Amino acid sequence: MNSLAKWALILFVLVSIILNIVLIGIYSTRSPKCTAQRVHPLRGKHDERSLVFADLTQDEYVQVQQYMLKQKDLNISTSQVTKPCENFLFLIDLSLPKKAEVLAYLDKNGKKPAREATVVVFHGSKGYIKEYVVSPLPNPTKHRDVTKERYKKDQLPITARTVTIGEYALLFKFFETEVMSKLEKLLKESFDVDQQKTLDMFEQMPRGLQSGDRKTWVSFFRNKSGLYIHPVGFEVLVNHKSLNASEWKVEGVYYNGKYFDSVEQLQHAYNNGSVNKIIYKESPDYGSLKAKNKPLQIGPQLFYADGKRHSVSKNHVLYLDWSFAFGLSSLTGMRVFDVQFKGERIIYELSVQEAMSVYGSVTPGMMLTKFLDSSIGIGRFAHELVRGVDCPYEATFVDTYRYIDAPAPLRFRNSICIFEHNMGQPLRRHFADFFQNSYGGMVNTALVFRTITAIGNYDYMWDFIFYQTGSVEAKVHATGYISSSYLVHGALKHGHQVADKVLGNIHTHFINFKVDLDVQGVKNVFQTKDMQFVNVSVPWKPDHYAMIPHLVETQLKTEKEAALRYNVKTARYLHIASNKTNRWGHQRSYRLQVYSFTGDHLPESESEEKAMSWARYKVAITKHKDLEQTSSSLYSQNDMWDPAVDFSKYIEDNENIEHEDLVAWVTAGFLHIPHAEDIPNTVTVGNGGGVLLRPHNYFDEDPSIHSADAVYFSPGRETSCENNRMACHAQETCSPALEPFTYNGFDGVMKFED
Repeated sequence: MNSLAKWALILFVLVSIILNIVLIGIYSTRSPKCTAQRVHPLRGKHDERSLVFADLTQDEYVQVQQYMLKQKDLNISTSQVTKPCENFLFLIDLSLPKKAEVLAYLDKNGKKPAREATVVVFHGSKGYIKEYVVSPLPNPTKHRDVTKERYKKDQLPITARTVTIGEYALLFKFFETEVMSKLEKLLKESFDVDQQKTLDMFEQMPRGLQSGDRKTWVSFFRNKSGLYIHPVGFEVLVNHKSLNASEWKVEGVYYNGKYFDSVEQLQHAYNNGSVNKIIYKESPDYGSLKAKNKPLQIGPQLFYADGKRHSVSKNHVLYLDWSFAFGLSSLTGMRVFDVQFKGERIIYELSVQEAMSVYGSVTPGMMLTKFLDSSIGIGRFAHELVRGVDCPYEATFVDTYRYIDAPAPLRFRNSICIFEHNMGQPLRRHFADFFQNSYGGMVNTALVFRTITAIGNYDYMWDFIFYQTGSVEAKVHATGYISSSYLVHGALKHGHQVADKVLGNIHTHFINFKVDLDVQGVKNVFQTKDMQFVNVSVPWKPDHYAMIPHLVETQLKTEKEAALRYNVKTARYLHIASNKTNRWGHQRSYRLQVYSFTGDHLPESESEEKAMSWARYKVAITKHKDLEQTSSSLYSQNDMWDPAVDFSKYIEDNENIEHEDLVAWVTAGFLHIPHAEDIPNTVTVGNGGGVLLRPHNYFDEDPSIHSADAVYFSPGRETSCENNRMACHAQETCSPALEPFTYNGFDGVMKFED
């Protein structure tokens, strides 16, 4: 080795040694990487009795499926492409046990309720739908027909069924042979469709104009990102009522603002030049969500300096003073049960019930469109959540299993997330500037239980939020794509133009929640509170009068009194109350605080309104019944005119609601008038609604005053760790690189001397 190479090697070794020494010195002074492992013990213990509410396991789904297949008299198929004329096992889901049995089991060491499953079978060979309950699980030995028990009908019409994957496969084939193959010239010249390029389809609902119909307007869109905002002005009405697909037929065609009775009639008009032709031109891919700029840095992240303060075991969650069981219904979506705060049950059930939208348009499909998502399956479309976007990166994720329109149960990884969240503002605070100088405050951290469902064009983000005040919030935010139509003459009466030849159609979003509050037990009343000005003589000057606000309290006695219609002014405080009192003699209660501005409800004169009659009410209070489990049903969408569940009938019997087990049905939502900023995607900001369940005289004081998150200091004690964890992070075993805690706010307090 020559001398130059030798010296170069020596120099390289010396530099490496020095660099390693420097790096060791740097990293030895850093705190260890933060971990999600728990530092402090949980306040409660997980309770496996929560499994009484648990979704079916993968094995239970399989056992129920195999049991049903053994019932040879039912002749059931589980094939993905079962034809409408055959019997198809469409759905398996948990059958919730009776509430009284569950409470006896949870509170009185009663017998554990039998675990059962609901099975929905589309009996295509016989032309009706049936529901069965299969039990006991996990090894079923019997089943019973519960259709009449649940819906007061021996059977449900087969036309009310959800369109299955098997029926979709036949529809795709039908359109290819009966529409596309007959309009090759039109499709090429108007939409550039050929063997390599196709159009996408999006169906509108309901399917017809009266009970028994199954006639669907199908709109066509460009095969681009966000197809829902690329309409082409071509729609087809198909009658697919017959269980024999060979009898399906086209009953109408819509092209560029004009109606035709058949494909042949459109073809003839197009060829002889008697129709205003759409001339194809390439459109930009304005629906893509691909980033237009390269990411430069990661935004703020959630981390747990002392480990997670919540714990999830099977279907049971613990968080500080909270505990609850949870589930995810394929049809209605997210739900929690047996919600307890400081060891007391506050809520028996809090659940999503329905998501409904009513559209306006001049185009045929969207003109009549009224979507009822539980008929498609809200929970069905809860897919995996994206770490760091849909939920904080270090959230706890939970897998779910579902069996709906599938040959076997499917696993949906990470489809629920649970995380503690800094809500971005203090829960409470006060800076004492007058006489006594001090600062007291508390950050608002809460536990978020979340899933997101992507149902067609819309994505709904569902959150149940548990606060340290004893409050629970149920809310939804909408995102995803608006549904649009081709811009024709007169269309601007129904929305705004959002792209070339594209109208964003006006529509409503109505969301229904079930809130089964148990305030100090199941014997509750429904109260309202509000204010009114009263003209009062001033005591120290009797001849002078002043308008003074007075508290007005009312207790409502019947279900009809407590059905608060959306278009009628109602009291601003609504309470489910106990006959037990707090320390100050006031009835312990929880307030239902609904926040949102829904659009107008569909007039009750419309025959379809029966299927969404729950939306008549801001809040409706009913006496609990096990057979009044949901406000809507799987069958409402496709038979709106004679729905299996008409919520208004829950109220018609006008039962007494004083000192009874009460259920509140709460409607939230918003009116959406689409605008340019909805392209490409509707944002969650401002697009949502919900209900806040707040303690009202339930406690003797705000329970969060006992939280260890509280901060307090006075002049001279600003950096003390005694009552201020924010000042302690430099001493923590785990800490990110944060500025040292400092505070100079007392420099500007009021002084009453020179």
